[in-house]
Amino acid sequence: MCPHNGNSLPNDPSQMVGIDMSNGTRTNGIHAKINGVNVHTNGTTAAKVNETQKRNPYAPRASDFLSNVSNFKIIESTLREGEQFANAFFDTKTKIAIAKALDAFGVDYIELTSPAASEQSRKDCEAICKLGLKSKILTHIRCHMDDARIAVETGVDGVDVVIGTSSFLREFSHGKDMAYITKTAIEVIEFVKSKGIEVRFSSEDSFRSDLVDLLSIYQTVDKIGVNRVGIADTVGCANPRQVYDLVRTLRGVVGCDIEIHLHNDTGMAIANAYTALEAGATHIDTSVLGIGERVGITPLGGLIACLYAANPEYVKSKYNLPMLREVENLVAEAVEVNVPFMNPITGYCAFTHKAGIHAKAILNNPSTYEILKPEDFGLTRYVSIGHRLTGWNAVKSRVEQLGLTLTDDEIKDATAKIKELADVRTQSMDDVDSLLRVYHSGIQSGELAVGQKEALDRLLRKHRENSVSRPTTPPPAAA
Repeated sequence: MCPHNGNSLPNDPSQMVGIDMSNGTRTNGIHAKINGVNVHTNGTTAAKVNETQKRNPYAPRASDFLSNVSNFKIIESTLREGEQFANAFFDTKTKIAIAKALDAFGVDYIELTSPAASEQSRKDCEAICKLGLKSKILTHIRCHMDDARIAVETGVDGVDVVIGTSSFLREFSHGKDMAYITKTAIEVIEFVKSKGIEVRFSSEDSFRSDLVDLLSIYQTVDKIGVNRVGIADTVGCANPRQVYDLVRTLRGVVGCDIEIHLHNDTGMAIANAYTALEAGATHIDTSVLGIGERVGITPLGGLIACLYAANPEYVKSKYNLPMLREVENLVAEAVEVNVPFMNPITGYCAFTHKAGIHAKAILNNPSTYEILKPEDFGLTRYVSIGHRLTGWNAVKSRVEQLGLTLTDDEIKDATAKIKELADVRTQSMDDVDSLLRVYHSGIQSGELAVGQKEALDRLLRKHRENSVSRPTTPPPAAA
């Protein structure tokens, strides 16, 4: 029995008698759980899963019996990993504000800087533990008894223990061999467990560590009752296939939960996190906007976007999605950066549509060009029309929003003028609205008809002159 998801399944998929792994359908009597759903001998549930797959091609497949894409926990590390970001300095007030915002969003765990790092870090850890948040509070320590003794006195719900296992770190960092690491890990874990709180043991630089060393120490700590083992791509060197292979191998070796911490040096953090869940990982480390050492780790918003695409109903039920923008703005302000324009969900371009073909389809059915629904995140989409790529369908939508009455031919004529002006400079929404109102007024007064470019130019010129001559502020009162 694997405690991480309640499945009684062999480690080798080829041993899964009764499940056709090619398409996830049932061939004879077996009872299992697939993504947390009971599958019975009649294959009905498997058929339903296949139907879900047809509706959403990004949904987990029925054959992914190890996948936790719809059964995961987030360990939010902005207040630990995020403190290692170059610009980061979080005072107590800021830390408490971030912790409360993350709790309101609904993260499962909040990880804090080691209380052994400084006296203020210890005080901040104690203060956050006293807030009574729904999220469990963890702290991250070196695999050292001195750190463990300080950590368990702060009131945390769990302790995350880490030590480097790669040859690089063993030689150039702490200088200890695997025998010492194993002995110390057992001592620290048993001490933390004796205090009745969670404990996780993680290797550091896992993907450059010897596989035999890794599996040996993970097996050892699993046997003494660690809650989770952790894999860390400390330098961001792993790719999704390597992540899948290591997590899948580890899933066959330990019965406890598996956490993964992924740096983004090569831009793989989100993809690697998703792949880790597919392979059987249960917990993903994130930080808001991905802030952390160097270029940081798996960003909370990016991971949420990825997992929402796979199972929107599960993600919506688990997290307060409209809170995401507030959390990101809070952290961005604290570390003095802007939310990137291409940021998933909250970047200012995330739900902006520009090309004419896209705009027409979006106006007819937003799902044509959106895998994420902005309304689920408390956001709205925006169709950009003041440019040379605009299409008349998008302009027609704006005409209707403004309450103007124009025929399709008239709208197409107005669109041609917008494109002409946009060849010189991009037109703001105010520019477009003014043009549409002038065009509509000209049509209504009889001063303009379709195809009369000179008449339209004259009306626009007159409008601009009137706008310039019109006083913008009232004249001063008489003395």
